[in-house]
Amino acid sequence: MPRITRPLHSLFAAGPSGTCGHSGLSRRAFVGSLGAGGALAAWPAAAQFRVEIAGVGATQIPIVVASFRDEAASGVAVAGVVRADLARSGLFRTAESPVALDEGSTVNGAEWRARGADAVVAGSVTRLADGRFDVRYKLWDAVRGEQLLGQSKVVVAADLRLAAHRVADEIYQALVGEPGVFATRIAYVVRAGRRHTLHVTDADGEGGQVALASAEPIISPAWSPDGRELAYVSFEDQKAVVWVQSVMSGQRRRLANFRGSNSAPAWSPDGRELVVTLSTTGIAQLFVMPREGGTPRRLTTSSAIDTEAAYSPDGKQVYFVSDRGGGPQIYRVPAAGGSAERVTFAGGHNISPAISPDGRLMAYVARQSGGAFKLATLDLQNGGSPRLLTDTSDDESPSFAPNGRLIVYTSRENRRDVLMTTTLDGKIKTRLVSTGADMLESAWGPFNR
Repeated sequence: MPRITRPLHSLFAAGPSGTCGHSGLSRRAFVGSLGAGGALAAWPAAAQFRVEIAGVGATQIPIVVASFRDEAASGVAVAGVVRADLARSGLFRTAESPVALDEGSTVNGAEWRARGADAVVAGSVTRLADGRFDVRYKLWDAVRGEQLLGQSKVVVAADLRLAAHRVADEIYQALVGEPGVFATRIAYVVRAGRRHTLHVTDADGEGGQVALASAEPIISPAWSPDGRELAYVSFEDQKAVVWVQSVMSGQRRRLANFRGSNSAPAWSPDGRELVVTLSTTGIAQLFVMPREGGTPRRLTTSSAIDTEAAYSPDGKQVYFVSDRGGGPQIYRVPAAGGSAERVTFAGGHNISPAISPDGRLMAYVARQSGGAFKLATLDLQNGGSPRLLTDTSDDESPSFAPNGRLIVYTSRENRRDVLMTTTLDGKIKTRLVSTGADMLESAWGPFNR
């Protein structure tokens, strides 16, 4: 399938007098118009992924995670999920145990320190009479020679992977001192031929469900702060319309369906409002709408294209992309309205802002002199030069994990669009690989699962 320049780029190239079209679209243009899609009454499981991790972090905790006793009978490699989660964070160097262990084992800290481990995890998975599974584990600090955690989780078979992610979160919290994000979710769009599906999966890209399937493009998924709803743009009405959908029930409603294009939804931190990009006046501008829908309030007024909004965590500022300076750059405006302030100055083409949960960093996509689009971050508090995180050339759709330690984004490898995560220093990157489909428009969900 040939690749086409992002329509958003074309709009900016047209200059301030251009009209909106489909602002907020992926650089990978959609193909065809084959009819409407709809929410699925039953969400089938998504294709499984294989996780590949590359890079070496500067400081990592060496941890042994032994295979859980009897986990093979459950059909889920619980210990393997835990190892992959911890490794993906960039803060751990994981290994399997050379000896069999479970939560009842005696762990001698000095012996494991001699083997190079600072921490040891062991557990078991037991099938109960009612068909559920009892997942038990312990975490030992080999340096201090003491047990840190001892937990049990009774879950149905469908929740075994989720249980493993929660085990990894608890280990992360105990050893790092802040919440893990392994039991959170991500949303993204899969394009297979002319079919588009909106997926909601675990943070490692597995255990997924299809929230929407359509023969028309689906773009710009955005999580509500409570994780209960997704806003997105669908073209099933033969134009760009913003929808809001319940993640649990699949029920959905049109939020913005005004004349012209309706695109690029962004939730306010309190979940009461969304900023959307509307072309009701003939050119793309930012408007604020109540989450229930209604009359939009105009936020920006310019003769340029304003799109791709992102709130600051305190809700006081809205970051967005505009070509009001002659080329696409990132600006911010008070959420209550007012004058816009330019944020990016390095380079002539910067788009797709995402703000870290603590408000300190902005991730975005910066076009380099050779035409490559690379993931970058900018320190919003201390200034300085942008930091490029990738060596790929076609990155887009950055989104921070809710603890601010990782960024999910999409990139292009071997003629396929793939999901990636990276640590903030760019040293540990994870590729979530599927077969035969492109993965686009990534968005990391909040805590509260």
